[in-house]
Amino acid sequence: MTILVTGATGTIGRHVVDNLAKRGADVRALVRDPAKAGLPAGVALAQGDLLDVDALRGAFQGVSTLFLLNAVVPDEFTQALIALNVAREAGIKRVVYLSVIHSDVYVNVPHFAGKFGVERMIEAMGFEATILRPAYFMSNEMTVKDVVLQHGVYPMPIGARGLAMVDARDLGEVAALELIRRERADGPLLLDRINVVGPETLTGEAVAAIWSEVLGRPVAYGGDDTAGFEQNLRQFMPGWMAYDMRLMAERFLTDGMVPEAGDVERLTSLLGRPLRTYRNLAAEIAASA
Repeated sequence: MTILVTGATGTIGRHVVDNLAKRGADVRALVRDPAKAGLPAGVALAQGDLLDVDALRGAFQGVSTLFLLNAVVPDEFTQALIALNVAREAGIKRVVYLSVIHSDVYVNVPHFAGKFGVERMIEAMGFEATILRPAYFMSNEMTVKDVVLQHGVYPMPIGARGLAMVDARDLGEVAALELIRRERADGPLLLDRINVVGPETLTGEAVAAIWSEVLGRPVAYGGDDTAGFEQNLRQFMPGWMAYDMRLMAERFLTDGMVPEAGDVERLTSLLGRPLRTYRNLAAEIAASA
């Protein structure tokens, strides 16, 4: 049977598709423009999006397991519920959903609250599901690398509680392994939640220190100014999204993104190798600059 991947051409989705293809899975990708998809040979393409019900009905035919990933958009919750309802109509029972760590804690942050609502609907609708709850993506650092490299400042207001940042490649592999586990199971598997984290919980000062070591020159932490962070984001994203990101950053300061006991060990066992570190990513960025 077939695994359908939504969000297949994004940063995370591409890693999911690549890992599934490498493991010989029968993969179908939902994409807006097949001509621009650039996915591995052998991956079937279905054109459409999560608000196109007719396209979803066609894409879901013959699918046994769904990877549900929604972008941060104003109608994210609606998109997810439409996808879940159409999936149930198509007889799909197995789902891996990309949520976010502490979705039940960051209750005032719109895209966190929306994902928590989707988690609850997955349970209420009776899907056999794995809910992945990743921490902050290391790949987000690509948006601030020029500030770090050119000005010697790490500008993300991540605070002193710490974030267990995760490498997108690790997340994509974990998702693929869970999809295959559910796809190939002989019978129903219980609903599961997995916090997908990195090997370290890093503060703003700790991240700046890593950059200082990697670059061989001082890099300072820019501090906890979430209002300034919002204003900077408004230069290249809609105001509603910049405000959403500010609310998230404020929860970084008060709550952090701290793993639960055993999270790192569980992921290391699942992958059969150590998790990628932030230092590795910083070194890769510095080498390519």
